[in-house]
Amino acid sequence: MHIAANTPAALPVFKSRVVPVVVIQDLAQAVPMAEALLAGGVDVIEITLRSEIALTAIEAVARKVPAMMVGAGTVTRAEQVQAVLDAGARFALSPGMTPSLLAKVKSAGLPFMPGVASPSEAMLARDEGFGLMKCFPAAQLGGVDVLKAWAGPLPDLRFCPTGGVTVQNLAQFLALPNVAMVGGSWLTPAALVQAGDWAAITRLAAQATALASA
Repeated sequence: MHIAANTPAALPVFKSRVVPVVVIQDLAQAVPMAEALLAGGVDVIEITLRSEIALTAIEAVARKVPAMMVGAGTVTRAEQVQAVLDAGARFALSPGMTPSLLAKVKSAGLPFMPGVASPSEAMLARDEGFGLMKCFPAAQLGGVDVLKAWAGPLPDLRFCPTGGVTVQNLAQFLALPNVAMVGGSWLTPAALVQAGDWAAITRLAAQATALASA
């Protein structure tokens, strides 16, 4: 699948409709995790800025796994924008949006997916030029039902639901016409990452890839 360009800056093209949301606590895990996901058909990863080594992890994946489209997640402040660009992030995502953050991503030319939790926020993001946005926290907002409801009055917008998306409900989300992709943390369980069981993570990625393609 080719993801449609987001404005003001175009998102990179990737095939996977499943975006792993990961927190890297050990730098040695970053590259093998990215390689394991890629082997399972997932060519995009969101490394969240929830650890002190997140930027270094983004840099490592960008340099050593060039086929992986690495994005920076949990970008919540304007001053983080240049840092994630310098680290090699190809795009960024946020759980929300602020005027200063939107102004900075646009001036920096960073492909960006703002987070929204209501029709009003989605309309504000659209006014800023964005057609693809993160729906967060999706499950707590109403999951599949809320996105179905938004499709009526906002047919021109597309979403990436994140928060409560699992292998059990993945197909239901992706069946919606206004869902371009989903984000989730189930692809990289902490126990498997700590154990370095990259083969198991490849299997989870392959399972998600198959479900997304069905």
